[in-house]
Amino acid sequence: MPANPDSAVNPEIQGRTYPATEPYLVGREKVREFARAVLATSPLSLDPAAAQAAGFADVIAPPTFPVVVQEHSLAQLLADPEARIDFSRVVHGDQRFSYSRPIVAGDELTATLTVTSVKSLGGNSMVTAESAIVDASGAHVVTAISTLVVRGED
Repeated sequence: MPANPDSAVNPEIQGRTYPATEPYLVGREKVREFARAVLATSPLSLDPAAAQAAGFADVIAPPTFPVVVQEHSLAQLLADPEARIDFSRVVHGDQRFSYSRPIVAGDELTATLTVTSVKSLGGNSMVTAESAIVDASGAHVVTAISTLVVRGED
């Protein structure tokens, strides 16, 4: 049976930008917890003295930490009824990061998500979204790029 076109991801969301998220204050213990969870062993992520000796104000987050901040911007996309994304059919396809500088405990970060691509492939939809993450001064820190695969109906 062919997929219902009304249930497919709306291609018109390509180019849509959502409002900036509420600020996320990066805490030292959140960085350490995340580092332990992903088995990151760098003392720069675990020991404030080591991070300070390396020139940072506090511990630095592991490279994949931006997913924590990006989660809030992706929630806007997933909750958008016009997008027609059925979360129960979503599989995370790809994740990339483009850094201007490391995330440091004490940073106050906001994310602004833009849908950069919506493609259909083999009855599935592939949605690529970029979350530009900036600090309290508005300076770019990192862009988190996610591709979500929304499985078509069986």
